[in-house]
Amino acid sequence: MRDTARHYGGRVLDLTYRPLTVAVAVAFRLLRLRVDVTGSEHVPTTGGAVLALNHVSYVDFVLAGIATQQSRRKVRFLAKRELFSSRLTGPLMRSLHHIEVDRTAGSGSFDEAVRYLAADELVGLFPEATISRSFELKQFKTGAVRLAAAARVPLVPAVLWGTQRMVTKDRPRDLSRGQTVTIHVGAPLHPAGADVVAETAELREHMGTLLDRAIRTYPEQTAGAWWLPASYGGTAPSPEEAQRLDAAEQRRRAEAAERRSPSRR
Repeated sequence: MRDTARHYGGRVLDLTYRPLTVAVAVAFRLLRLRVDVTGSEHVPTTGGAVLALNHVSYVDFVLAGIATQQSRRKVRFLAKRELFSSRLTGPLMRSLHHIEVDRTAGSGSFDEAVRYLAADELVGLFPEATISRSFELKQFKTGAVRLAAAARVPLVPAVLWGTQRMVTKDRPRDLSRGQTVTIHVGAPLHPAGADVVAETAELREHMGTLLDRAIRTYPEQTAGAWWLPASYGGTAPSPEEAQRLDAAEQRRRAEAAERRSPSRR
């Protein structure tokens, strides 16, 4: 593992994970947030494993940890470099031993994640890479399958639903009390890595089934709701419209980066 991690007896010494978990639990109680979890028994209690999740909200990585509480596992998430560069979130991300991802050079983070898995850690990631504006599954990157195959560990599919109502792209934050989040965990897959494209499609199919169940069994069935996918009667952007919005966002970011470039000064 990374040299900056504190170890004791060959294991990572977590100084902030437990206090942060307690603080988050208190915040959830204050918000009267109801979190329903099914399938948590599928999370292995020992050994390395990859946890693959859908991505609909900025707080998904916070809520995802609830799915592993029954197995008493901590999740080390692969997260974008910007979170580690920030003076606000950087020290926290490093203290929790999450894994920094440089999207221009991903081999380093991949190797780091494999080392974590070899050390019997639970590594979490979002195969969609970015938040889905349609709240349906986007196309998946192959990283989850490649990681599980390289480390020879189980790949556990899971989905969150309801987190988009709290804070997501293009919408004002809503931390009103009494909201519900559901988490569905599926049976582990065991990719061999011989055909990562086909195995990634299989992972997406399993997560699609879990997401469909999460949406259909969600306690609030509100036709026309902004947080409900268009294919389920909501007014969220269709996958095609979401793709156009994503492309526009990428162009804006590229233009902003170009303006900040020293060569333009």
